[in-house]
Amino acid sequence: MDGVLSQEEINALLNDTGKNDVTDEETLTEDQRDAIGEIANISMGTAATTLFSLVNHKVEISTPVVSFATWEDVVNNYERPCVFIRIAYTMGLDGSNILVLKEKDVKVITDLMMGGDGRNTDGELGELHLSAISEAMNQMMGSAATSLSSMLNKKIDISPPIADLIDLQENVDEGSIDKFLTGRFVKISFKMEIGDLVDSEIMQLYPFSFAREMCEGVSKNMEMESESLMNEGETKAAPTQTAQTAQATAQQPNMGAAQMMNQQMAAQQNSYAQQPVNVQPAQFQPFTAGNVGNYNPENIGLIMDVPLQVTVELGRTTKSISDILDFSPGKIIELDKLAGEPIDILVNGKNVAKGEVVVIEESFGVRITEIINNGRPII
Repeated sequence: MDGVLSQEEINALLNDTGKNDVTDEETLTEDQRDAIGEIANISMGTAATTLFSLVNHKVEISTPVVSFATWEDVVNNYERPCVFIRIAYTMGLDGSNILVLKEKDVKVITDLMMGGDGRNTDGELGELHLSAISEAMNQMMGSAATSLSSMLNKKIDISPPIADLIDLQENVDEGSIDKFLTGRFVKISFKMEIGDLVDSEIMQLYPFSFAREMCEGVSKNMEMESESLMNEGETKAAPTQTAQTAQATAQQPNMGAAQMMNQQMAAQQNSYAQQPVNVQPAQFQPFTAGNVGNYNPENIGLIMDVPLQVTVELGRTTKSISDILDFSPGKIIELDKLAGEPIDILVNGKNVAKGEVVVIEESFGVRITEIINNGRPII
């Protein structure tokens, strides 16, 4: 023992501080903490995929760490200033949560979104940064809500996130950010990496009521799926192993929520893999000489008004970049066509005819001399 506490021990001490004063409404059971961690892991994994499409850099988010905290813990242990992004749920869930990002990380993300290299982080964080990060979070948490919908088996929707720069000073009224921050709340910590530009910690803050609502929704959905699997096994004589797995899941209410979710997914995969599948060869109507290459002349009228681009090509040539940079007024460019040789007529880029240049009053025109069919002239 060197007398130095690890981060896990520090978190444990912080969580146990004032434990006698904590009510049942300000804590979660171990099963609920496991379930919240699994939900956050899946949701933020989906959000990371969305962020990758926005910044075009590899995004990695670590396994979440679930703990309990107060506003004082956040002020004392997180870099200041930082950006608080409030995500409110408008359908499926009642409540909101807050995502906390460091100021520099927001600058990197917004610079990448606007086509930069992620290193333009000088200057103050302005409205442009907050607007861009709000849009990024709208897409990220929207995709996370979709994943949450499948876990809870109901539609989940959010309102546009609101981003604010918070200095985390003592005179900040945490209640003005969100009421649940005035008491004890759930803190979910992630390590986020974006290429070699970002390597830091982000946080999600949940009120206990919101966390418990998600846990109850997941548990209820798993119980319904378990009953469905059992009924399906009895009705369709499903394999014994699948029925036993579903029955074991339903009969173990004390099993960890994360373990129940994993076991339920495995049971479904076994059921799908072992059910008989009716496979038949594809059948197609045979072609006959009478219906190959024919068309109905009456139907051609349907596309008569479709516009096509007609191009007359005098000739082509290939030049290097240095030759093109030497172009100037009066420069003569030699083409691959000989004088007097027919010019090409293209429709939508396809060579369909050859012709010769004529003058019609004060305009140039082209007289068609031959039609090209599959690369062969029609005389």
